Amino acid sequence: MSLHTRLEQRLERNSDDAGPVRGSLSLLRIGMIWLAANLVVTTLLTGTLFVPGIDYGLAILLIIVGTLAGAVVLVTVGNIGTRTGLPTMALTRGPFGTRGSLLPVSANVVILMGWSWVQAMLAGIALDFLVASVTGFSNPVIWAVVCQTIVVILAIFGHEGIARIEPWLAGIMLAIMAFIFIAAFTTFTPAEFQAIPVDESIGYTPILVLDVVIATAISWTVLSADFNRFAKTSRAGIIGSGVGYSLSTIIAMSLGATAISYVVLSGGEAIPFDPVTIVEPFGWPLAVVIFTSVMATNTMVVYGMVTSVVNAVPGAKVKFLPTALILGLVSIVGSTFFGLLEQFTTFLVTIGALFAPVFAIMIVDYYLVKRGSYTREILNARGGRYWYRGGVNWLAVLAWVVGAVAVYLWTWIWPTPIGATIPGFALTFVLYLLLSLRERSAHGAQPSEHLSRETVTTDA
Repeated sequence: MSLHTRLEQRLERNSDDAGPVRGSLSLLRIGMIWLAANLVVTTLLTGTLFVPGIDYGLAILLIIVGTLAGAVVLVTVGNIGTRTGLPTMALTRGPFGTRGSLLPVSANVVILMGWSWVQAMLAGIALDFLVASVTGFSNPVIWAVVCQTIVVILAIFGHEGIARIEPWLAGIMLAIMAFIFIAAFTTFTPAEFQAIPVDESIGYTPILVLDVVIATAISWTVLSADFNRFAKTSRAGIIGSGVGYSLSTIIAMSLGATAISYVVLSGGEAIPFDPVTIVEPFGWPLAVVIFTSVMATNTMVVYGMVTSVVNAVPGAKVKFLPTALILGLVSIVGSTFFGLLEQFTTFLVTIGALFAPVFAIMIVDYYLVKRGSYTREILNARGGRYWYRGGVNWLAVLAWVVGAVAVYLWTWIWPTPIGATIPGFALTFVLYLLLSLRERSAHGAQPSEHLSRETVTTDA
């Protein structure tokens, strides 16, 4: 047997699949997973986008409000994973159909690829800072390629090890964050932070900030059922993910807003979404943490991207190794497109436009149309209730298109007083519910059972 064949067989045995799994993790363990997952530099740097576009106090308030609002969607979708045992993209077969689910799955792969590019660039910039400070040599593009190549290798060979050490990395991140908060507020007073003049030319408004914060939650919701299907109970999944996600996001984004404010008060240039801007005043330990956290998170992003493709269609499993190599090569090449960092806000808004309507449809379909129950027919390759017409529920597709276009228009053409993500979510929610009333009335309620054929536990 060749080395390639042995490697391929090992990867096939150990790769995640889209079948139902019965969770066993406690509330504390789920909370730690979510706390570790979002204590990453992308969340931190998102906070640097807001100040001085809006004042410091308002930025912190909007970070809290937007995070809590987005967390409602995240835990609601995640709970479907706990109750069924299925990951997020497999659950899209419920409303979109067995074949129709390929639409959100494809969008998810594109978004994950974009995340992998952004994070590789940030890791490359952090590593370049460390190397340049010692040797004087600077080429962030080369280091981004090196970082992403390591990520692809880790995604193929070592993602399980990365998953185990992420909580430890989160502990290190929290310690460094505490150091930065202490340094910032012992150097300048809260009143000085609040007194930073607002620079309206930056283009950020309170509504745009709120949308970006909510879009961050939407971007993490694509993994909510993936993580929460391993929760032992619904209570563990809901509270663990809600608290873990909210704490990590509020801490990380607030730190970003604080760090960039510190730079402004120190007389420096506030360059948003630039690791070096906040690394320089706080030293190389922050650069090391940025580099290691990005590498760990990006490994799981690339692995998740591969498993999404491998398990996209029930009964037609694609081989893991060639898929990983192809997607890995694309992610390495894309990590050289540093212009994407300048379009990060547009990237987040795109995520909101694509996936806020998807999650509205998923919530309506599971909790209202299907009355809190998916049957094992959702695992079928053909036929059954989730086949709809030729494998596609065109009503869900229509609602998704309307919602996505509305979010785009309300963001860039006709801004609303409450942003675009919330009204886009609400519009899609109501539209899909109205379109699905006939289907709801045509089917009676089914008992809520875990798809591994075990009864769902909804309490502690």
